[in-house]
Amino acid sequence: MAAGDIACAAGEPRAATTCRQAATAALALRLRPRLVLPLGDEQYQSASLTELRGSYARSWGRLLSLTRPAPGNHEYKTPGAAGYYRYFANRQPGPPGYYAAAVGRWKIFVLNSNCDQVSCVREAAWLGRVMAAHPSRCSLVTMHHPRYSSGAEHGDNPVVQPLWAAASRHHNDVVLAGHDHDYERFVPKDATGASAWPGMSEFVVGTGGKSLYHLGTRQAGSAYYQNRTPGLLVLDLRAASYHWAFRAIDGSVLDQGTRSCT
Repeated sequence: MAAGDIACAAGEPRAATTCRQAATAALALRLRPRLVLPLGDEQYQSASLTELRGSYARSWGRLLSLTRPAPGNHEYKTPGAAGYYRYFANRQPGPPGYYAAAVGRWKIFVLNSNCDQVSCVREAAWLGRVMAAHPSRCSLVTMHHPRYSSGAEHGDNPVVQPLWAAASRHHNDVVLAGHDHDYERFVPKDATGASAWPGMSEFVVGTGGKSLYHLGTRQAGSAYYQNRTPGLLVLDLRAASYHWAFRAIDGSVLDQGTRSCT
């Protein structure tokens, strides 16, 4: 399961769609995932170690042993994302913040999309080398900043195009991101962003609990969008396909489907 943009600072008041990190964590625990993929901005406002221990650790921290996190821009509000790297010390290898993992037959590539903090050109070259050296029928990339987004707050992020293109060249199947606080699913896209099959399916899942943002201009290829409720993307990763379901915090399924790997 996956989501980003998660935990309010300790003591911030909860409302229907804000500071719901405890509710999304409770849903995750009920679903008993094998792997948890936080998609950046795990802790607001600056992801210091004190902030992480005071809020994230009390909610999503209950899933820490299953977690493979990606850094978001709020993590770097603490210089060098020091709080993030220390809190998640046993769940990722440290700077520069990108790495590979696996679950079942799937390869997972966790990227650092903070291209103002790391060289995304160098990272894209690393991704290409690793994907070439370890080919897999099915693979998944996670990063905080979505290449494509209809969210009014942030929208598209052309700066991560080198990462998107490298993954596409090696026939990656799924891209997960956050940053815009909504849930959006795109039809498969190729390296240029054109709708195509085979191609990569991008999911923006910024619904981890912090808050929800407004819809901007609906982008080409946007197949589903919602900003009414926090929730989680649940993925059933099979040998040659995957099933997705977006679950709201009340457990209801708002979007689902199945797609073959490329």
